[in-house]
Amino acid sequence: MRYLLSIYSDEKADKNQTPEQQQASYGEWMSYTEAMKKAGVWIAGDALQPTDTGTKVQVRSGKSSVVDGPFTETKEVLGGYYLMEVKSKEEAVEWAKRCPGAQNGTIEVRPIWEFG
Repeated sequence: MRYLLSIYSDEKADKNQTPEQQQASYGEWMSYTEAMKKAGVWIAGDALQPTDTGTKVQVRSGKSSVVDGPFTETKEVLGGYYLMEVKSKEEAVEWAKRCPGAQNGTIEVRPIWEFG
């Protein structure tokens, strides 16, 4: 089964890290990614640029709206993801618990809808 781990974090807190904290954090993320690859569960994963680089697009009644970030302030924003293939939801949750982002943020675990 494929699962998406959506990584939510406090963008402001992330920006306020010292260079030493950023380097240590980077090492934790690389080790976690390498562990996933070694276990054969990793499919893909990426970090997202800050919300102020994003653009929202909506189409309502044939009219489009395009709005550049930053957007409404929330404490936690989507900062990245991992796509993985595991045997069960329980296994996906165990990987989410190991994710460095779970220490200060939230990891949402959702199965991928498989269309026949």
